[in-house]
Amino acid sequence: MTFRTLHQVGLPASCSPFRVVDEQGQGLGWLNRFLDVQCVRGLAPLTLRSYANALLHFVRWWERQPGVDIRHFHAAQFTESTLLDYVRDQLDQLPKPSPENVNARSGMLRRLFRFHFHQDMPHAPYLMQRTWYRRSPLGYGGRVAAAAADLKLKVPQRVIMPLSAEQVSHFWRSFRTARDLALVALMLLNGLRSREVLAVELEDLLFSDMQLRVRGKGARVRLLPLPPETVRIVQCYLKTERPLPNAPQVFVSLKGRARGTAMTPDGLRSLFRHHRTISGVPPANPHRFRHTFGSDMIRAGVSLPALQRLMGHAHIHTTLLYIQLTPQDVFAEYARAVAQIAKLEPPPLV
Repeated sequence: MTFRTLHQVGLPASCSPFRVVDEQGQGLGWLNRFLDVQCVRGLAPLTLRSYANALLHFVRWWERQPGVDIRHFHAAQFTESTLLDYVRDQLDQLPKPSPENVNARSGMLRRLFRFHFHQDMPHAPYLMQRTWYRRSPLGYGGRVAAAAADLKLKVPQRVIMPLSAEQVSHFWRSFRTARDLALVALMLLNGLRSREVLAVELEDLLFSDMQLRVRGKGARVRLLPLPPETVRIVQCYLKTERPLPNAPQVFVSLKGRARGTAMTPDGLRSLFRHHRTISGVPPANPHRFRHTFGSDMIRAGVSLPALQRLMGHAHIHTTLLYIQLTPQDVFAEYARAVAQIAKLEPPPLV
């Protein structure tokens, strides 16, 4: 039996548009009910699609196991030993999936189990859960028991690799249209994600206030300051290059049959792929410019709460990833500290 993820249109707003179906188009009820509840919660379509694909990966593995009734989700036939076998099978694959993907799939299955059976996954015959006691972060109250799944792969520390000034300069010089320069400027000088850039509408450009309204992840809206350089290049694009379509998006296609329609993520990736080739800067992907913005802001002395607001991070831990000191940064801090100490030393006795 073959399963796939299908994007269905015309469904009620309370149903997930992404369904897991078999070759006859019949959906898996127990799985799609879980996706529908996530849709009711207000998750974005891209998130629903990632949930469906993660569960599809498990379904394709599970239906190959002996004695499994794929049409029904029974608690008796799914324990942590099943989860362990699923993780082992992923680690035996070539190429091996990343630890983040394996952990995300395992966490999705635990959430699916709690959704259907209102309890944590049974341990038998293993006990892959650790329990500890912790206190409130503010230090008040008694200790509270906390538990977490212990079947998690160790994830290597994430390292942010921004572009150097020379790489940015080479890549910037490869563009010839004001639209493309405006795209890169919003990523480099405002730290926008590629999806956020494509979602910017004409009404979001608040030129009189030198601000930009951004609709980010999790339906969070933030206002960002617009540098004068970005304002000039965006206004140049709007006055000289942008067609006059009915599309509300700022960035549209400039030529071909798609002229006047909103740019797509595939079109943006194709644009950057072309300019990486002609500029000779292989790491210059759209998200790398966002990393460059965050690293530059940290080196310029912007506080972490302010940078979190600028980049639209939900948690401060994500913003902390940009604090990575190079040997040059350490030497500069050392030289600054030595100069400060020298000023505070009393004059020598005569």
